[in-house]
Amino acid sequence: MGCKGCLQSVIVSDEYIQQLVKEQLQLETDLVDDQTYHKRLQICKNCPSFFYGNTCSHCGCFVQFRAKLSYKTCPFPNGSKW
Repeated sequence: MGCKGCLQSVIVSDEYIQQLVKEQLQLETDLVDDQTYHKRLQICKNCPSFFYGNTCSHCGCFVQFRAKLSYKTCPFPNGSKW
């Protein structure tokens, strides 16, 4: 199955996601603390819009990346869950 924004497969390994997040976060300066990050991830993991163990079906992002950015919110249509 393709992702929301392209035809790439959304089935990727946890190692790949962790490496991608690590590399991309080096470019960011506005990050949440680890406690907030883990709280956000837990909310995402319990959301019915969480797919493939890494993807938000509303925006197509890897939640491990979005949850770490302080200027991002949850894209749930009825209002942010975090």
